[in-house]
Amino acid sequence: MNSISVLHIELFQSGRNTSDFYFNNMKEHLVVGHWHIEKPHRHDFYAAVLFTKGKGTHEIDFQKYDVSKGSLFFLSPGQIHSWELSDDIDGYIFFCSQEFYEMHYVSQKLRNFPFFGSVSFPRKLQLDADELEKNNTIFQELGKEHQSQNAMKEGLILSFMSQIFINATRLFSKDIDLRSSSASLSYFKHYQEFENLIEQYFNEQKSISYYASLLGITPKHLNRIAQTVVQKTATDVITERVVLEAKRMLMYLDESLVEIAFRLGYEEYSYFVRVFRKSSGMTPTQFMRKYKV
Repeated sequence: MNSISVLHIELFQSGRNTSDFYFNNMKEHLVVGHWHIEKPHRHDFYAAVLFTKGKGTHEIDFQKYDVSKGSLFFLSPGQIHSWELSDDIDGYIFFCSQEFYEMHYVSQKLRNFPFFGSVSFPRKLQLDADELEKNNTIFQELGKEHQSQNAMKEGLILSFMSQIFINATRLFSKDIDLRSSSASLSYFKHYQEFENLIEQYFNEQKSISYYASLLGITPKHLNRIAQTVVQKTATDVITERVVLEAKRMLMYLDESLVEIAFRLGYEEYSYFVRVFRKSSGMTPTQFMRKYKV
């Protein structure tokens, strides 16, 4: 039995004409959906949230971020999140299904954007005044188009979404010191491939050598790539993905800690506890006391 609810776009639509896309300002969104979003929950859609006023905290996959004017967040399906926001909060939010976006783009996938494709990337961008003004304008135009009945409305909505995603990708690239060089682009491509492989094999394989071999590179070079892209060792990236899955399982599943450890590939429960505590700063039992209702 799951302790975390899964929210669908239809919950927020209130009779609108598509269940694949949703847009609202934050004040109205919190009124419409407050009974769904006060407690930790997860989505089956992709989301972007821009805060233009107010303060608070936003917790995504058990990591807390400060909310202030200019905070821009991205969420992927399956991520757990909740927030505590001040009464004067304002901004914009939109959701979309994977099909809504990718049906119209042959070569562009949502997971190609680092904040949607990588669990290691931060989920928050803090925009400066100029970037906030730019994004605020795009969000406003997107909202106007969503409310319109104009010809080719969907195409323009997708165009505005792409502008937001591409602008954010460029800002994230600056933050992680990825230059527009062929070497850096190669590093990012290899890192995405590395994370895709982790998604397939992390239950069984936790060795950096295993993933380096699949990528056709040395463990040393894989470490260099991870350090450049996310400032973590490759081993840390693997371990953090395993521990994130452990946290989700602890929240969702009515199974013993020993069973969960075994499902994640740890035959010795005590070793699993050591790995979990080193990565998260608490034991699995302490984590459950903190988060599980």
